[in-house]
Amino acid sequence: MRTNYCGVDPSKEDTVKTKSIAYWTTTALFSIAIAASGLAKLTGQPALVEGMQHLGYPLYLMDILGVWYLLAAATLVAPGLPRLKEWAYAGVSFALSGAFISHLASGDSVAAAMPTLALLALALTSWALRPESRRLASVAAVSDEPEHTVGFEPALSQR
Repeated sequence: MRTNYCGVDPSKEDTVKTKSIAYWTTTALFSIAIAASGLAKLTGQPALVEGMQHLGYPLYLMDILGVWYLLAAATLVAPGLPRLKEWAYAGVSFALSGAFISHLASGDSVAAAMPTLALLALALTSWALRPESRRLASVAAVSDEPEHTVGFEPALSQR
């Protein structure tokens, strides 16, 4: 097996590099899109106001979603914060899937609802491609640690 100067198989290095480029590309596009959407909601852009009224939602929901979208965009590109990133992906995914269903329920065509589905696909792609450093520790890794007991059990077991 051929290795580079770090002892890593070059074919695996290329795969990691390609995955990293794909992750950052999808994450940047998604973060820019939801940040722009958040700003548009907070500034009350007429097209969004009309859309919210068409879907039957109260307009104050735009302020709530706008803040959440901006916070999610900042969280996704910030270093660290793996648990918060999971919440950001989940929250935006819930909002986007709800928007897609709302469009269909209000009589809009699938084509009219497609932008929300496209953003959801971008979010899921970014989430699936994220590197280990941006993921939560796996359940298996956590369960390998010794259990800590609560109460007097350790003191009693030493007698």
